[in-house]
Amino acid sequence: MIQLVAPDWHSAFTDELREMHRLRYRVFKERLGWDVQTKEDLEIDSFDDLKPHYLLLRGPSGRVEGCVRMLPSTGPTMLCDVFPALLDHRAAPADPAIWESSRFALDRAADTSKGPNSLAAGTYELFAGMIEFGLSMSLNRIVTVTDLRVERILRRAGWPLQRIGDPQTIGKTRAVAGYLHVSTEHLDAVRHKGGFGGPVLWAPVAGLAA
Repeated sequence: MIQLVAPDWHSAFTDELREMHRLRYRVFKERLGWDVQTKEDLEIDSFDDLKPHYLLLRGPSGRVEGCVRMLPSTGPTMLCDVFPALLDHRAAPADPAIWESSRFALDRAADTSKGPNSLAAGTYELFAGMIEFGLSMSLNRIVTVTDLRVERILRRAGWPLQRIGDPQTIGKTRAVAGYLHVSTEHLDAVRHKGGFGGPVLWAPVAGLAA
């Protein structure tokens, strides 16, 4: 299940969000060795102060096992304010129908079963949750900065990235910016590739509940 935590609900999900920040610390600081802002065992940056929407992947026990952060492109974004070199001299998107995804992370036990194409089942769930969120918000695209490994995973999952520019080396990572199209066709493709047919996104409001 993917749990949507909208800004108005942050105070009701403080434990889950703290667990998410711990997960991000484990993935981005400890596993990948990125130069990220941390506070004790939490990874938190200035974009978390902008009241984003969070998508949390909950495991069978309720543990947060994955996450992604969503922010409108009409405000500050990582692409515009942190990684403008990836725009290839183009203007950053600033469109109500385009939101930015960031801090995509998955942290499941090593013995967790894989989905089709040897991808983690949680990867398909998070991708499907992002598309379902996009459709619920009337988005046509999601813009993101990712590395070449995740770009390959997106293609294998049936949701290919449309590059904005050529990859660049940022720190230890070969990074690329691009668009992910939000459509029922892409949702159907990810669900088909992932081997499931129904919605994955849950939110405690009418209209978004799966």
